[in-house]
Amino acid sequence: MTERTLLGKTAFVSGSGQNIGRAVAVSLAQLGCNVVVNGAANKGAAAETADLVEAAGGKSLVAMGDVGQPDDVARISDLALSRFGTVDILVNNAARRPHKAFLEMSDQDWHGVVDVALTAVFHTSRAFLPGMVDKGWGRIINFAGMKAIKGYFEGAPISAAKHGVWGLTKALSTEFASKGVTVNAISPGQIRKETATEDDPGRAARIPAGFMGQPGDVAAVASFLASPASRFVTGQMIAVNGGETT
Repeated sequence: MTERTLLGKTAFVSGSGQNIGRAVAVSLAQLGCNVVVNGAANKGAAAETADLVEAAGGKSLVAMGDVGQPDDVARISDLALSRFGTVDILVNNAARRPHKAFLEMSDQDWHGVVDVALTAVFHTSRAFLPGMVDKGWGRIINFAGMKAIKGYFEGAPISAAKHGVWGLTKALSTEFASKGVTVNAISPGQIRKETATEDDPGRAARIPAGFMGQPGDVAAVASFLASPASRFVTGQMIAVNGGETT
C-alpha cells in the first residue's frame, strides 16, 4: 500500500490530460494529493485524468485554459484557490514541440512555443508561490527535456524555452529555499506514449538501458520531488532517460 505522504496537499499539473502529465497527476493522487487537472483544449481527456485522480483517492478539479496566456492563468489560479485554498505543489508540464526550420519561423511560431514552455512557468509560479511561502512549504517541478537541452533540430524556440526553464528553476531555487520551497526540473528522455503498446525499436536501440521509458518512470521522480523526503533537493535537473545522457 502506498504511503499517503502528501495527504491534504494540493497539486496543479499543467498539460495533465495525457501521457506524462496524466501519470504525474495520478501518482500524486496516490500519495494523497488533491489535483487540479489542466489542459488547453481537450476537456474530455482532462476529465478522464480527473476520474483517475478520484479513483486513486484524491479530489480533483478540471481547470481548462492555456497556461501561456496570463489571463487564463489568473482564472485557473482563482478556480484552484477557491476550491482548495492553496496549491502546495506546482508541476509545469505543458509544452508545445512543433518542428520548423528557423528561417521559416514567424513571430507567432516562436511565441506559441515560448509562451507555453517558459513564460507559463513565470505566470504559474507567481500565482502559487505566495501561498507556499505563507505556509512555509512548497514544491515547484518544471520540465526541460533531453533534446531541448542538447539543441533541438528545427526546434529553436523549444531549446531556447527549455534552457530558460532551467535558468528560472535555478534562480527560484536560490530565492525561495529559505522559505521552505524547493524548485527542481526533470529532463525526460525517450518516453513512450501511454497509448503505445511497445517501444520504437530504432529509438530504444539508442538508449543504454535498452528500452524506452514510460510516463510512470517520470511520474515516480516527480512524486519524489513533491514529497517531504526531497526537502534537501533543490535547484537540480534530474534526467530520466535510461542513461542516454550522463
